[in-house]
Amino acid sequence: MPHLTARDGTRLHYSDWGAGRPVVLLGVAMADSRMWEFQAPFLAGNGLRCITYDRRGSGRSDVPWDGYDYDTLADDLADLLDHLDLRDAVLVGYAVGGGECVRYLSRHGTDRVSKLALVASTTPFLLNAPDNPDGLDPALLDQVEQAIRTDRAAWLDALTWPFFTGRPDPDPQGLPISGQLAGWLINLCLDTSPRAGTEVYRTLFTTDQRAETAAVTVPTLVIHGTADLGAPYALCGPRTAELIPDSRLLTYEGAAHGLFATHAERLNADLLAFVKE
Repeated sequence: MPHLTARDGTRLHYSDWGAGRPVVLLGVAMADSRMWEFQAPFLAGNGLRCITYDRRGSGRSDVPWDGYDYDTLADDLADLLDHLDLRDAVLVGYAVGGGECVRYLSRHGTDRVSKLALVASTTPFLLNAPDNPDGLDPALLDQVEQAIRTDRAAWLDALTWPFFTGRPDPDPQGLPISGQLAGWLINLCLDTSPRAGTEVYRTLFTTDQRAETAAVTVPTLVIHGTADLGAPYALCGPRTAELIPDSRLLTYEGAAHGLFATHAERLNADLLAFVKE
């Protein structure tokens, strides 16, 4: 399996498929790059070079104790782009991956990157604050830490419905994808270490990225579902698009946080059109 060694010695697993303009996919907080089950083969099969990698602490990458802040995660992305000498790349940041991409641009510039797609991104700022009064209650982070510490398998299982439906409880009409697929995708998160999961959640939850989001200069596509509970639509999608001067917002009505699976065909088509336009 191909690996690169980041600047602090952490080995990161990556996949590099296809040929053409490079598209780099960064995923949700705890799943590794296998979450791109539908996007990576599609993009590589449509004339693009598709690169995915397992964030440190996840999947087939090393599991260091530290390094789950945005600066280090952005440096990991920079090391990947440098290792593969990517140019004219399109970054696709999903959930916390959006925050990583924004920090990469503010920290490393745009020499290697020409476009940005933010899908269900946690940008620009989730936490409740005096100037962000409708932000999320800080107690939610404590609940996540407690759940990971005590029984993260049960916690992840309970997240299945909100993640894929945007509703907290099981729906008599069922999931919008098969139970087998939902279960496999949720179980990928067990391949992220408890320490990495806790610290990545702390990073995405507490980091105010409003200023650096507003400083993004590359053309940006923002995709967000109105039923997203992980990165609430009103708090994230429209606000991210409003901050970035050269951006466009695509709203997926009724889509939850896991739209990469529930709305895979639509997302694939929108990403392909954005990369090739």
